[in-house]
Amino acid sequence: MPQFVISPHMRLQEWVAEEKGYFTAEGLDYEFRAALKADTKSHDLGAKTGAYQTFEQGRPCDVSCACHWTVNVAASNGHGKLYGDAYSVSPSGIFVPPDSPIRTPEDLRGVPISVGYQSGSHYSTIQALEPYLKPEEINLSFADGLLFKRMEKLYDRQTPACALFSGPYYFMEQLGFRKILDSTFMIAAMITGDPAPSDVRKYFQALRRAQRDIDLRPDLYTHYYKKEFPARFQAEMDTRRWGPGERIVFEPYSKEVFEESFQWIAQRNIFPEGGMGAGKYDEAVLSLAR
Repeated sequence: MPQFVISPHMRLQEWVAEEKGYFTAEGLDYEFRAALKADTKSHDLGAKTGAYQTFEQGRPCDVSCACHWTVNVAASNGHGKLYGDAYSVSPSGIFVPPDSPIRTPEDLRGVPISVGYQSGSHYSTIQALEPYLKPEEINLSFADGLLFKRMEKLYDRQTPACALFSGPYYFMEQLGFRKILDSTFMIAAMITGDPAPSDVRKYFQALRRAQRDIDLRPDLYTHYYKKEFPARFQAEMDTRRWGPGERIVFEPYSKEVFEESFQWIAQRNIFPEGGMGAGKYDEAVLSLAR
């Protein structure tokens, strides 16, 4: 059997499990591969390339993650299996520069908000703003690409508003950028290829142990954000002030959640007609618990 490939994805859990030897303790034969390079150019994949497109292209690891909306549709189109025995919750928000005149969600009416195309920021920004603005008043901009690239644009005052999560969320907060609206969202795991179910189980058991450690002493592990951050910003980062970010919840991603999310996406025409796949839970989701 080939080694199980593990790649961190802008969160702490894999780094902690590797540091503590939890993957080895669970008996997992694995390769730890830091897939993200710490520079903004490696994250600049184009305006219309987001999380969904990376699943279409194929990710270089056995289990990866993205917002649950994208994983829901990608799994429905046969790009892998949504892991049904856990999900994550990630703090997220819409940020503006410290001196911006934007003060309230209503002030974002018509303002270009930098998000990733068919990525968590795309869906969650719509979800967060719908109580305040009409659909035609929400102006999403895909021009700045994925997370680190659009964070850099906000840092350089080249974009008026930006949706951020993970380390960039805490970095902008540290520098005094203002969060106008919270847009916390769910993340799901995607199993690609054909890894042994026993290896998938060992992987998540190791992450469960890592999550416990992070819950107990997040201050010991926030330094790992630096592993995936662009070199340009390293000297300014004070990760002692940052929070734990994404939290894995070891509860089922249920059929009800899957179907409600699928319907939510369809109602907002985020994918072209016929582009969402079958949307059948039993075909798209892998649960090792059932």
